[in-house]
Amino acid sequence: MATIAVLGDRNVTYPTHREIDATLPLLPDRIDARWVASDSPETQATDRYDAVWAVPGSPYRDDDAVLAAIGSARRSGQPFLGTCGGFQYTVLEFAREVAGLDAAHAELDAGAESPLIEQLACSLVGQERLVTAVPGTRLAEICGERPFTGFHWCSFGLADAYVERLEAHGLVISARADDAGVEGIELPSHPFFVATLFQPQVGSLAGRPLHPLLAAFAEAIGG
Repeated sequence: MATIAVLGDRNVTYPTHREIDATLPLLPDRIDARWVASDSPETQATDRYDAVWAVPGSPYRDDDAVLAAIGSARRSGQPFLGTCGGFQYTVLEFAREVAGLDAAHAELDAGAESPLIEQLACSLVGQERLVTAVPGTRLAEICGERPFTGFHWCSFGLADAYVERLEAHGLVISARADDAGVEGIELPSHPFFVATLFQPQVGSLAGRPLHPLLAAFAEAIGG
C-alpha cells in the first residue's frame, strides 16, 4: 500500500477541503491518502510517506513545517503535488532555497516591497479561468495543450518579475491563465514535482471522475 501525506490543516467549512475529502476515495485502492496537519508531529516525518500533496488553506498553522516538507520532497525525489496555497509555498521554497532570493509572500508579509507571491489584480476566490499548459511540459502531457477550465480559491500568485530568475535555476513554467498569470510549475529533473494554482480536486463532489493531474500523480507513486 502506497501512502500520501495530504499536507494541510483540514477544515470542513472550506468547500475546497470538502472536495479533497470527496477526491481521496477516487484514488486507486492501492493508495492510502491521509490528512497531516501542518502543526502535527507527523509533519516532521513526511519523508516516511511515498508522496506528499500540499493542499489549499494557507497560511498554514505551521508555515515552516510545510516549507520543510516541500524542500524534502524536492531534494529526495519523493513524488510531490502542490495546489493553490501548496503552489504558492512551493514557489516560495524554491526561490529561497534554490534561487537564493529573499522571497516574501504578501499574505504573510503585508509590508514586503516586492513580494514573490503577490496579490492578484483580480481575486480568484470561487472563480474559474481557462488554463493553458505550455507545450512540451509534463502538465501539457497530462492535461493536453488545449485550454481547460481550472477552479480557483485564491487571491495571490507568482509575480511575473521573478519568473526569469526562477527559470534560470531550473524551474519550468508549465501553465498560464488570464488574470492569474503563472498557473503551473514543475521540475523536469524530478520524478514528479508539480504545483498548480488551480485546484484539480474540485468537481469530485459533483461526481466528476478523478482529474488527469491527480491520476498522473497517483500513477507516479509506487506501491
